[in-house]
Amino acid sequence: MQKKRLWIVLLLLSFCASAQIKGVVKDSITGKPIPYANIWVENENSGASTEEDGEFSINASSNKNLIFSALGFEKKTVKAAMAQEVKLSPKSYQLDDVVILKKKETKIIEIGKSKNSIYQAFDNGPRIDVKYFPYSAKYQKTKFIKQVTVETDSKIEGALFKIHFFSVNENGFPGDELLTKDFLVSVPKGVVKNLFNLSEYNLRMPKNGLFVGYEKLIIERNKSETTATNYNTNVTSVKTSYAPMVLYSLEEREIMYTFSGGKWNKEIQYDYAKLPVKRMVYEPSINLILTN
Repeated sequence: MQKKRLWIVLLLLSFCASAQIKGVVKDSITGKPIPYANIWVENENSGASTEEDGEFSINASSNKNLIFSALGFEKKTVKAAMAQEVKLSPKSYQLDDVVILKKKETKIIEIGKSKNSIYQAFDNGPRIDVKYFPYSAKYQKTKFIKQVTVETDSKIEGALFKIHFFSVNENGFPGDELLTKDFLVSVPKGVVKNLFNLSEYNLRMPKNGLFVGYEKLIIERNKSETTATNYNTNVTSVKTSYAPMVLYSLEEREIMYTFSGGKWNKEIQYDYAKLPVKRMVYEPSINLILTN
């Protein structure tokens, strides 16, 4: 009898340890909710996003660390059991002297086009996948980033997601965000090549290149559910997915970077001599349009 009771207690403890954590993320200064903030379970491929009202829900063990981040705010790590209300501190920026350059927009080039015409849609969430755009001297005549294109496959109308623009840090990883506020976009239903305008940001192509990535938002607006029945067991289950899916093209690359578990991860393959080798990998179908 004692063994049975012990087994029941352990089972209950295990059940309680992994639970649905609910809370809200707010600005520590204004107290206002922070919409579409990122929440990651530390060192795990599990995450969520805050809704427009700053509220979130995530499955995690109560003793796990949750990493909260939002553009314009300091990153914060909180125990899941203490995450009912999380306050993020706004970042202070050292503003550089602003130099306004007049754009002519008489020349336009598109960079990042894939040579491969075969595309695949992947459900990448929750993580940030990026594509690297190296700098070329020929961009001196078209230094401004005018537009970004992303090819998507969405089951719903008006799916919302983020596009990120990262500098390249001293170690070659994605570094600081090049925009000071979220670049949120929505896409129509179906398979579509979407074009988004960046002209108002006066974003210039950095001399050491940049990373462009997309982040799926794990929010109610993007959620869709499908019901499937296993005819062998007669068990019906509901599968939840979040739109949109971004199309990927197969490219030859040496290094891939992915943001997951609250940190950037570097994926690289070596040959028998422990030298990095190029291989065929899938990367997001993202292009940039530059202008003068």
